[in-house]
Amino acid sequence: MSPDDVHRLVRAIERKDLSTAAHTWRVVLYTRAMAEEAGLGRELVDSLTYGAALHDVGKLDIPSEILQKPGPLTIDEFEIIKIHPVAGDAHMLELGVDDELVLDLIKYHHERWDGRGYPYGRGGRSIPVGARYFAVIDAFDAMTSIRPYRTDVGPGAVERAMTELHAGVGSRYWPEAVDMFTTLYRTGRLDHILHHFNDSAPVDAFRPEAPRHLRD
Repeated sequence: MSPDDVHRLVRAIERKDLSTAAHTWRVVLYTRAMAEEAGLGRELVDSLTYGAALHDVGKLDIPSEILQKPGPLTIDEFEIIKIHPVAGDAHMLELGVDDELVLDLIKYHHERWDGRGYPYGRGGRSIPVGARYFAVIDAFDAMTSIRPYRTDVGPGAVERAMTELHAGVGSRYWPEAVDMFTTLYRTGRLDHILHHFNDSAPVDAFRPEAPRHLRD
């Protein structure tokens, strides 16, 4: 898929669930930071970037009234939400995407280290490694950004999110992924993402590489 194809899908996702382009940029840049910290080559980093950008493409099949609901979901509504990784995988296959890194991230990013995630109930090292890393990224961003059910995250959101990530080590999250994300955060290497890509900041169109002002 070309960057323009990815951007078109990302914009469709954002329109559907009322999130912003800032969310996409954040998870993409967190993913790149972790992939580069792990020493992956450019081709692998780019594949994971595309997967991060499209991780919620299956939400195109979820009713808007569920995605935009300001209050808690019912059990039945949450069961519908849980199909989005499967639906996303189907969308990618229909478009001819065969990159396993992209497909695995989309399919498995809601699995848990203890096997109690969805949609397949995979656990431990049966979860593809890219999805293990991304589960931490996606959870952190969910806890630190504006959502239909939360209009203000407050100044302590980042530290609270870090506490929650550590509380989930060995149950929700792969310990190595939490350790790496923590190191990147504590050493200031995620500060530019939190500063430049907050929910009130204007953002550029999606591209797989970092924005120009972060490369210069």
